[in-house]
Amino acid sequence: MDDVAVERVLRAVEAVPPGRVVSYGDVGALVGMGPRQVGSIMRVWGGNVAWWRVTTASGELAEHLRGVAAEHWAAEGILWAPSRRGCRMAVYRADLAAWAAAYEERNRTPPTPD
Repeated sequence: MDDVAVERVLRAVEAVPPGRVVSYGDVGALVGMGPRQVGSIMRVWGGNVAWWRVTTASGELAEHLRGVAAEHWAAEGILWAPSRRGCRMAVYRADLAAWAAAYEERNRTPPTPD
């Protein structure tokens, strides 16, 4: 996988505010790739970012991630949906415009002095 693509995905995840989630598709739309590519990057390199803030479009997490994510979600105030497979996206989805702005701000390269 391209190092630049990996960096873009990880920086996007770092910009998700605590107590909020985004979908793999949201991340992909922000950084210019598909949700499956985002998932692949997160599977390999996502361990050092707040991976529990990235869910499926319906707010679900893979079964093997739910136990560890539960601790993070509880600490951040994210409640489980009645299905116990994830959260309600309508309640916990990040403000996508504000998230995109935070991502852009974090990735703005400062001007170099002449």
